[in-house]
Amino acid sequence: MDGEPQHPVVFVMPHSPSSALHSVAALTNEIGRFIVGQGALIERLIVALLAQGHVLLEGVPGLAKTRTLSILTRCLSVQMGRIQFTPDLLPSDLIGTEVYRPQTGEFVTRKGPLFTNLLLADEINRAPAKVQSALLQAMQERCVTIGEETYPLPSPFVVLATQNPIEQEGTYRLPEAQLDRFLMKIIVSYPSFDEELEILRMVIEEDEPTPRAVITPEQLADMQRAARAVHTDPRIDAYIVSLVHATRRGDAHGLGGMIDWGASPRAGIALKSCAKSLAYVRGREFVTPDEVIDLAPDVLRHRVLPSFEAEAQGISADDIVRQILRSVSTP
Repeated sequence: MDGEPQHPVVFVMPHSPSSALHSVAALTNEIGRFIVGQGALIERLIVALLAQGHVLLEGVPGLAKTRTLSILTRCLSVQMGRIQFTPDLLPSDLIGTEVYRPQTGEFVTRKGPLFTNLLLADEINRAPAKVQSALLQAMQERCVTIGEETYPLPSPFVVLATQNPIEQEGTYRLPEAQLDRFLMKIIVSYPSFDEELEILRMVIEEDEPTPRAVITPEQLADMQRAARAVHTDPRIDAYIVSLVHATRRGDAHGLGGMIDWGASPRAGIALKSCAKSLAYVRGREFVTPDEVIDLAPDVLRHRVLPSFEAEAQGISADDIVRQILRSVSTP
């Protein structure tokens, strides 16, 4: 009414930057009690959870890939499923099947381990194409079809997969359509000398504590909503699209003949979603070019296919992404 003081409408984010830092710090510290180093890996896993995207970890055996994912899931009050992928795995072992009950003369659906919040897919590249195709619908649409019925998967649903880059016997190349459904492909590196010393000290302890759940499903859902609400300037959007377009126009960026095919629009969506989540993790209310630059290799490396000429010259997808980051101007 006229004459009455007008109060501006204030939008309050579900989690303020300070509370975001507190929640992320609690989760990071709890994981750090069991994992030495790997700070960048842990940060990116949290980013993937907030962006509700799937992650592929690649590294040689013994780098605690599976251990890190297992500890992460136990720090969250959500359901976890684990599948050891093997060459004899069947799609029904993953999604479930219909079981006939002679007592009633009816088929009953028995759901598989895919029906969980966080699915740890260990050595995912050891399963054949039929099993990989069973994951496609789940990873993209977050539902699966058993018989004639389609069943929604729990929310959140995130696939955390590992693969070994050096052992080729008994492994299968993941289809490009499935690789594109992974939000990020993270390369797990060796620990430093001091970190490896600390690992040796940790393994001789007799009674290892149990990880505590430090974030509830409700808190996680609030954090995911808050991460989506992080502001992105139009210039940042244009920068992201420029990076993605550069993967398809190698000639304009000093990469003539080095790229067979580049990233799809899904890569731009993934990079923006990850950048918003990383800004939230770092306590910011807006995205800066730093978040985009930090995450571009993890988001793009599995979406860019180097040509035969590039491989002959020892140029990898990571080299291509680094060159693109150098050549595209930063806003």
